[in-house]
Order: sequence, then structure tokens, then C-alpha cells
Amino acid sequence: MTLTEELGHWVRTNCPTKLVGSTFKYSGGSHQAITDPPFRAWFDACLERGFTVPDWPHAYGGAGFDKTEVAALREAFRVNGAPVPLLGSGKEMLGPLLLEMGTDDQKSRHLPRIANGEVRWCQGYSEPGAGSDLASLQTRAVDSGDYYLVNGSKIWTSNAYMSDWMFCLVRTDVDVAKQEGISFVLIPMDDPGLTVNQIELINGESEFCQVFFDDVKAEKRDLVGQENRGWGIAKRLLQMERSAVGEGSFIPRSSSLPGILQDYALGDAAARNRVLDHEMRKAAFALTKKRAAAEQKAPGAATFATSTFKYLSTRLESDGLDISVALMGAQGIGWQGTGFSDTELATTRKMLLSKGFLIAGGSSEVQLNIIAKRVLGLPD
Repeated sequence: MTLTEELGHWVRTNCPTKLVGSTFKYSGGSHQAITDPPFRAWFDACLERGFTVPDWPHAYGGAGFDKTEVAALREAFRVNGAPVPLLGSGKEMLGPLLLEMGTDDQKSRHLPRIANGEVRWCQGYSEPGAGSDLASLQTRAVDSGDYYLVNGSKIWTSNAYMSDWMFCLVRTDVDVAKQEGISFVLIPMDDPGLTVNQIELINGESEFCQVFFDDVKAEKRDLVGQENRGWGIAKRLLQMERSAVGEGSFIPRSSSLPGILQDYALGDAAARNRVLDHEMRKAAFALTKKRAAAEQKAPGAATFATSTFKYLSTRLESDGLDISVALMGAQGIGWQGTGFSDTELATTRKMLLSKGFLIAGGSSEVQLNIIAKRVLGLPD
């Protein structure tokens, strides 16, 4: 039996029938308890095998899988309609970063709690005056002995209101070049000086937040890397984020375009050609990712090629949702009410949400600049 067959058999044996085809998403943490018994059974089975974080070492709750084995597991989940047991910034971003750059103490305290779903993390990067120019951030962290006192604010912090901890960029030196005075710290979200305000989005949801810090404590033992050397760490984490976005870990997938074509516009030749073109671009993107993975010499999340995947994946998803809404005609402009199906309403709202993914994690324009300089080697 091949690895793919073995994993497929394990998924079919352990995933409850009720969950097959489910879109349930779980990111862990104290604010999202598992109340559904079938998902509880599924999560526990995956946790026992290390499948919540399959590419992490056994010591931190993982399965110790290499890239080929992780790909086989993902395929087993997909083919058998099983939900991925754990998602989120802790698994996709902070965990890999700590494995690469964290201290033994940081790994032992934080990684197992991510793997078992105990703690959910959010990312404190952007500020009201520091978005694409992230190095201009002004949130200050003042040395106060065994800890820093943090004051300032962050914005567009996804799911901060549901998170237990934040990995955060702060300014620890104001007298040097802006990239040289930044540090990377871990902050508990239950600090009394921390306030979270949700921001209503165009699609009606409020997952993005603004976070305010008023003498919030960040312990020195939760400084990742060296003080004032956080910019390099920040860029490395962005590569990991873009890799995760490119794999589809954070983007709510759209409905099947061929299915929508079948239901709404099958007799329209122009619509068929538009869908075919999009499906071909998706297939080409999938093959490009496979080729890049095969050519990658070193393990781990990677290179500046992740900017290519981030740009293409978000562009394809946004374009696909635009096409879906267009194919639906008048049924694609509904916001609420009995005149629209749940699928129609969800597709329209996903289309609106998808515009944010062209900005989040580094705008498409920033990614194209990185690709030009770091991948293609074009001059400044």
C-alpha cells in the first residue's frame, strides 16, 4: 500500500460521515470551543497522529512529515472530503517561524499549545500609518527590566477578538534607521491594557480589528530573535504567510465555476469560454506549484517565489468569484432575502471579501515589485 493509499484509508476510517464535504473551519483557542461531537472525534484522531501540524517534529505535537508526505495528507483530506483539522496563523505562520528562529523555551511553551488547539494567534503588523511601508511602524516598546511596556495601535488584525496571543512588531529604538529599530515580540491578549475594536467589512463580517496598547506587557523571554533585529524576522514570516496564502490556507474557496455555469449560463458560449480560460489558469497554477516544490532544494517555507504564489492565488480566487457573480446575473447581486439561495448570497459576499486578499499579506502591487527584483532579477 502506497503512502497516499494508506493515508486515504486512515481518513475514511476516522472522519465521521457527517463531516464529509463539510466546510467547517477550526483555528483553535479559548474563544472557539469544539461543541460538535463528530468534529471533536475527528480533531482528537488527527491530534493523536500529529496531523493537526503534520510537518512539525513529534516533540511539539507533529507527525514529522516531509513536504511529500504533507502533500499526500492534504490530498487525502481533499479527495475524501474531510475538513482540515486545524487552520490559523499559529499553525501556518508563527509555528514555522519559532521552529526556525525561536528559543527552546519558546518552542516548548508555545508550539504544543498551537498543535492541540489550545491557543489561537493573530498578527500585529500593520498600523494606521504603516501599511505597505511597514517599516514606518510607531508602536513603541520600552525596556522595563524583564519585560517591555508596549504603547500604540495595530490595524487590520485578523480575528484579534478571538485570539489568545499576538505576534507583534514593535519599535524598540527610535534613533536608528527605521528597519533597524524594530523587534518581534509575543504578547498575551488578556493583558488589561489591551483593547480590541472590530471593523465592519464590505461583506458584512467583522473579522478585521484595530488593537490598542496602553502599557501592555511583553515579557523579554517572548522576544523572538535579537532586540532591534526584528525586521529580518518580519520578512521571513511574511514569506511563510504568502506561502500559506498561496496554498489556500486562509482564503475561503469559491463555489465550483463549472457547477455555476451548468446552473446559470450553460447555453452561453462566451460564458463557457470565460470559465474554460479560468479553469486552465487554475490548472497551470497548480502545476507551477508542483514544479516549484520539486525544484526546491532546501526544506521549509521558502523563497521569494512565495510572492508569485500569493499574487496568483489571490488573483485567481478574486477573478473566479467575479466570474461566478457575473454568471448568476441578477441572482448574483443579492445581499439578503428569500429571493436568493444560500449559495448565491454566500458567493456574492465571498466576492466582496476576496478584494481584501489582494491587499492582505502584502498587496498585489508589492508582490509584483518583489517578483521583479528578487525572482526575475530586474533592476530597481
